Amino acid sequence: MNRHRHIAVIDVGKTNAKLALVDGTTLQEIAVVTRPNLALSGPPWPSFDLEGHWAFFLDHLAVFQAKHGIDAISITTHGASAVLLDRNGKLAAPMLDYEHDGPESMAADYDAIRPPFDQTGSPRLPNGLNLGAQLFWQFETDPVLREKVAHVLTYPQFWGHRLTGRMATDVTSLGCHTDLWNPRQGTFSALVDRLDLTQKMAPPRRADDVLGTISPDIAERTGLPQHVPVLCGIHDSNASLYPHVLAHDGPFSVVSTGTWVIAMAMGNDTPALDPARDTLINVNALGQPVPSARFMGGREYEMMRNGSNTVPTDQDRAEVLSGIALLPSVVKDSGPFKDRHHSWTQQPKTQGARMLALSWYLALVTDTCLSLIGAQGPVIVEGPFTRNPDFTSMLTALRGDVRIAASATGTSVGASLLAGYDAQLPETTPVTCSNPEPMRAYAAFWGRHLTGTIPMSAL
Repeated sequence: MNRHRHIAVIDVGKTNAKLALVDGTTLQEIAVVTRPNLALSGPPWPSFDLEGHWAFFLDHLAVFQAKHGIDAISITTHGASAVLLDRNGKLAAPMLDYEHDGPESMAADYDAIRPPFDQTGSPRLPNGLNLGAQLFWQFETDPVLREKVAHVLTYPQFWGHRLTGRMATDVTSLGCHTDLWNPRQGTFSALVDRLDLTQKMAPPRRADDVLGTISPDIAERTGLPQHVPVLCGIHDSNASLYPHVLAHDGPFSVVSTGTWVIAMAMGNDTPALDPARDTLINVNALGQPVPSARFMGGREYEMMRNGSNTVPTDQDRAEVLSGIALLPSVVKDSGPFKDRHHSWTQQPKTQGARMLALSWYLALVTDTCLSLIGAQGPVIVEGPFTRNPDFTSMLTALRGDVRIAASATGTSVGASLLAGYDAQLPETTPVTCSNPEPMRAYAAFWGRHLTGTIPMSAL
């Protein structure tokens, strides 16, 4: 009798470090343990507790192996991060927390050497969110470090190196607004040479490549068989995208909702993107460029609803359709309208009307993001906004084919699929919109207010 394959997933998010055991057939998490991913204060800069995480992962790999058995190990981590190793494969410096504002002190000098957006698809971001800015600042503030560093690994591959002894970078992490990657050519950008890292960057590999098998000392420490393969690893947003990449042919897009709403377009030519409107190019697990756009929709929702869960009534709908609209942007630091300050065409009289106008606002900004990245074909929505029928109905009225991810994918599950086992890929459920015309008229009204072509009047 064939038993299910078990994939242990090292999953390091910005808030928590997690080890999950995923059933490779059902994609269910069998076991999960977490620990906080707290930044250490330094010196020389705020950094992550890599050794604490490592001991935690080894301890629980041993537990998972004893209780369930492990057939493969996969890895996913947050982006904007790299680990610097010396000639002996040890840390050359603590791993910088990308939220540290140190790189801002040399922003002008860094801007003078970073490649343009049309080459990297990487917008200029604050603090250390551009990995190139981190490296530039670290080398300039610690002149000895440049000589000390022999190898640069993107973050998932650091854990792979600890498990196998092999070094790599992966294309999804390199393609995560690092300034270090040219996504259209699939090669390092000119910045790598300008930072004198051409001979130090570990070789780029696809996320689903087998990096190697666990080393003898790891096998002894955990009880795992030494033949257990370790996958190269993947950036966490791309881990969530990967099940849909496997499940769909032809052009489609994914809208991942949460604090950030991220729209990603697959299978069509990359349009000219405007970094001033918070667009960028990610790179998926297959190494393909993925035009993307984003805004802080989840945060905007929480700010504007003010704790309310009121369900709109028919009277609320009639009121909103009479000309009540929320105009962008609630959060000004991100999104396609980040230079605007939000306003109402008319103040809602009821909480239900406010909630409806807010949901439609979020759908309209999402539609704008999809348009900016040239999205074609069905739109797959995942995350908390799938439970908001007013959001999904408006998006369906505007896009036609909108589907809800019927099962949670998540980063651990997406990373487990890198192992290539015969998994049941996630299904989607189509959204129906019985009366789209009033919503389309409302969307046109909203758009005219944005361009200032009509007075503040009702529909």
